[in-house]
Amino acid sequence: MNNLMTNDFEKQIEGITGGGLYARGIEIIQINVGLRCNQQCTHCHLAASAERTEMMDWPTMERVLDAAKDAQSRAGPRGPILADITGGAPELNPDLRRLVEALDRCGCAMQVRTNLTVLQEPGMETLPEFFRDHNVRLVASMPCYLEENVTAQRGAGVYRKSIQALRRLNALGYGRDEALTLDLVFNPAGPFLPPEQAGLENDYRREFGRGFGVAFTRLLTITNMPIGRFENYLRRRGNESSYMRLLRESFNPQTVKELMCRHQICVRWDGALFDCDFNLALGMAVDHAAPDHIVEFDCSAIETRRIVTGDHCFGCTAGCGSSCGGALV
Repeated sequence: MNNLMTNDFEKQIEGITGGGLYARGIEIIQINVGLRCNQQCTHCHLAASAERTEMMDWPTMERVLDAAKDAQSRAGPRGPILADITGGAPELNPDLRRLVEALDRCGCAMQVRTNLTVLQEPGMETLPEFFRDHNVRLVASMPCYLEENVTAQRGAGVYRKSIQALRRLNALGYGRDEALTLDLVFNPAGPFLPPEQAGLENDYRREFGRGFGVAFTRLLTITNMPIGRFENYLRRRGNESSYMRLLRESFNPQTVKELMCRHQICVRWDGALFDCDFNLALGMAVDHAAPDHIVEFDCSAIETRRIVTGDHCFGCTAGCGSSCGGALV
C-alpha cells in the first residue's frame, strides 16, 4: 500500500467517505502524448517546453486504443468514452493525426487540449480543418482576457497569436456551431483561487466579443496546483506555505463527488497509468493493487480502484473545486 495514505488530504476524505477515495467508473481516458511544447508557461505543472523529448510512440497508442475500445464496450447508456488528448502541446506528436483517426473509427468522443499558438507552427497549417472533419472538441488554454496577464504567464506576442488562432477556429465553426465546441481555460496569475466561473465567463465574452469578435462555447476555471513550475514560482516569492494554507482552508466537501480522478484514468507517454494529470506530474502512479501500465489495463479493476492522493489534492477541492473540466460546484 502506498505510503501516501497518511497525508492530510486522505485524512480529510476519510472523514467524509468513511474510507479512502475510490473511482466510480471510467468516462474519460486522458492521454498525455508528450511534453514537447512551443511555449514555456510559468504555471505549467508538467514543466513542458520545446526542450522536452518525452513522446508517446505508436505502439503505446495502439495499447491505448485497445483500452479505449474496452472501456467503450462497457459504457452502456453513459454514451461514448471521451478521449482527452493532452501534452505539452499534443499537436507536436507526429502520430497525433493517426491517433485521432483511429479513435474516430472506434466511436470515441475526442477532445484535444491546445495552447492555440501551436496551430501557427510550421506543419500545423491544416490541423484546424482536420480537427473539424473528425469532430474533435477543442479545449484552449487562454489564462486571461487581459493581454498583460497572458504576457506575464506565457511571453510576449502569445496573446495576439492566440486571438488570431481563435478567429480562425471561429471561421471554421468552432465556438459557433453546437457540434464544434471550443472551451477556453482560465488559470490564476498568482497564489489565489479562480473567481466564480459563470461571472468570469461573462467577462471573457464581453471582452473577446467586443474587442475581437471572438466566440467560444464555455469557460473552464482551473486552480493552479502547487507543483511543477507553479511550485517554483511560489517558493521564489515565499508564498508556498500561505498558498497551501489557502487550499486547505478552502476545502469544500461538495466537490468530492465529482473529482475528476473518480471518473477518468490518465495515460502517460510511456504507458504508465495515473489517477490524474497532476499525479502524473509528481510520478504518483496508480496503486493499491490496480494495474499501473497500459499493457496490463483491466477495465473492471481500473474503474473501481482506490485513488492515490497527496496534499496537492486540496487544490481540486478548494472553493468551487477544480478539474480538467473546470469548476465542480
